[in-house]
Amino acid sequence: MRPTPRWLLPRWAPAWCSSRATRCSPGTVRPIAESATPDPITPYGAAKAAAETAVGAVTPTAVIVRTSLIIGRDGSSAHERRAYAAARGQGRLFTDEVRCPVDVVDLAAAVLELAATDASGVHHLAGPEPVSRYDLGRLIARRDGLDPDGIRTGKRSDRAVPGPLDVRLDSAATQRLVGTRLRAPSEFLATRGDRP
Repeated sequence: MRPTPRWLLPRWAPAWCSSRATRCSPGTVRPIAESATPDPITPYGAAKAAAETAVGAVTPTAVIVRTSLIIGRDGSSAHERRAYAAARGQGRLFTDEVRCPVDVVDLAAAVLELAATDASGVHHLAGPEPVSRYDLGRLIARRDGLDPDGIRTGKRSDRAVPGPLDVRLDSAATQRLVGTRLRAPSEFLATRGDRP
């Protein structure tokens, strides 16, 4: 692995990427604004919120990027693998758990653009279209030639393990800072042509 060029270190050193999905309670207003204070309902979410607070305290000029489900193009993301398993009848996908999935390439391009600005603080980089995990799984299955009708449904709210249901991030403010358009899953998962 090659070392990071020295000219990149000053700008990248204060960057922190984090997922928003585990850090909001049912009472949080949707879509969630970048200025919203995290109110986690799980220990995992609390750890992420604490990390954001620590990074901001140590480096006030830090860029804290909150995103949603990151969808790959080669079948290797956890969400793609989960959709494949569900299409084969292994497991269920929740109809009541809503996120704003983002394409991995769109996200990477937007993060690079954001890093080149003088921005600091919390920035959301999530897709503009809220979808359930079930609907996301159907889009992935269809893109990759699997039968979406084979996916069984479930409800997160029926499970004993707590977790946030509706986590829609408002990325409008950050989207105005970067030229990369964060596409909706109905667009970036529409055809196999999006695959490398």
